Amino acid sequence: MDLTYIPLYAVLVSLAAVPFILLSSKKPNLREFWTILAGVIKFLLVLTLLPSALQGNTIELELLEIAPNLPLVLKADTFGVFFALIASGLWIFTSFYSIGYMRGHHEKKQTRYFASFAICLSSTIGIAFSGNLLTFIIFYEMLTLATYPLVIHSETKKGIAAGRKYLTYTLTAGLLLIAAAGITYSLTGTLDFQAGGIFEGVELSQTMAVTIFILFLGGVGVKAGIMPLHSWLPSAMAAPTPVSALLHAVAVVKSGVFGVIRVVGFIFGPEVMAEFGLNEILMVLAGITVIVASLLAFAQDNLKRRLAYSTVGHLSYIVLGVALLTETGLIGSIMHISFHATMKITLFFCAGAIMVNLHKKDISELNGIAKVMPWTMAAFTIGSMGLAGIPPVNGFVSKWYLASGALEGGMMLPVIILVVSGLLNVGYFFPIIHRAYFRKGGPELEGHTEASPFMVVPLFSTAILSILFGLNPDLFFNFFEMATSVASTIFNPL
Repeated sequence: MDLTYIPLYAVLVSLAAVPFILLSSKKPNLREFWTILAGVIKFLLVLTLLPSALQGNTIELELLEIAPNLPLVLKADTFGVFFALIASGLWIFTSFYSIGYMRGHHEKKQTRYFASFAICLSSTIGIAFSGNLLTFIIFYEMLTLATYPLVIHSETKKGIAAGRKYLTYTLTAGLLLIAAAGITYSLTGTLDFQAGGIFEGVELSQTMAVTIFILFLGGVGVKAGIMPLHSWLPSAMAAPTPVSALLHAVAVVKSGVFGVIRVVGFIFGPEVMAEFGLNEILMVLAGITVIVASLLAFAQDNLKRRLAYSTVGHLSYIVLGVALLTETGLIGSIMHISFHATMKITLFFCAGAIMVNLHKKDISELNGIAKVMPWTMAAFTIGSMGLAGIPPVNGFVSKWYLASGALEGGMMLPVIILVVSGLLNVGYFFPIIHRAYFRKGGPELEGHTEASPFMVVPLFSTAILSILFGLNPDLFFNFFEMATSVASTIFNPL
């Protein structure tokens, strides 16, 4: 079977659905049918690439050449297929959940929402399959612009302000990324992603190396939530909860950490990173972000904002693992991209179900809700355990590899950071669970039952996936095998 055009089809299928979604604005069932259909087709297309990716093969398709040695190219390597599988798979759950949420909350402009959603998914798959920096930047900025209508969906003053802040941060990051790409091209003559990096053998001064790296870090670090580039993320919680799930679990921030790994492993490479001490810059920023974000989470009574600061911290788990410059640490980072996605999307789904069903947004209002929303709070408990690193949930597995990677590199401080962060996760998640199960609820809970099945089934499904992947990371999609392959390729390029 010729797979050459599959990456292109996977990118385009959601874009092709947009006109049908717009034309079905007065027929909600048909509109959402197009959304689900496009998501399922996209996932199946990506799935056809899995056997090739597991064999270490790369499928490449050059779309057009803008200048000599500067093409727009799609490349489905193992890392790209890994990320595309996560994004397209979880998107199906998010699409079903969105139906329950948007209808249950009586949101306006639902057609615009689903159309923007589809463009975001195409952009994310484009990022996953970008074969070089030029293609990556185009889809990266496309994702920025497509997400904006979702962030301002409420069209309140708070929502508009959040959207403005989001664009200020992300468009500025895009400019830094373009500058970094321009300098890289002038020095190397290529923008292709190559395992082990493209700077090896290029004469660089310490100042030049640090400057280019800081530009790249500014470009991808905003979406990766690295402090102090993170503050747009909690503000964006003004968006509908499925958008929060999109931002935190599937697309935007995961594109950021995906970009960090592309920059470290496929642009600079481990040897150049170590030679100029660039990994130390990354490690310091990541370590600070993990601890400070966890501490800030304690101060948030709004449930979605607490989850947002938790995301900021966990994204830097991924960045920290990359900065270790060990194979085991990188395996932990790559696995945490997928495992954090299943856990955090579960928690945001739960927050949305609570808000739609009980109209409660703040943690201080959640006393006794487990009695009326048992499935939702069971899922929330599973997600919280995983983020704290408690087995058998998948968060334990990725954290274990991150800690092992630190010990492999002879570094104890990252292990301490991971342990302290785990305790802090317990500190800001478990009081929510205690409130829900062991405090008496008010009379306003009487007569309430669980949220819509459109919300409960996706949130409980992703919670169960978190446990299943914790018991066997290679279940279904060979996540561990793929992560190991990517790490091995970066540290032992041909």
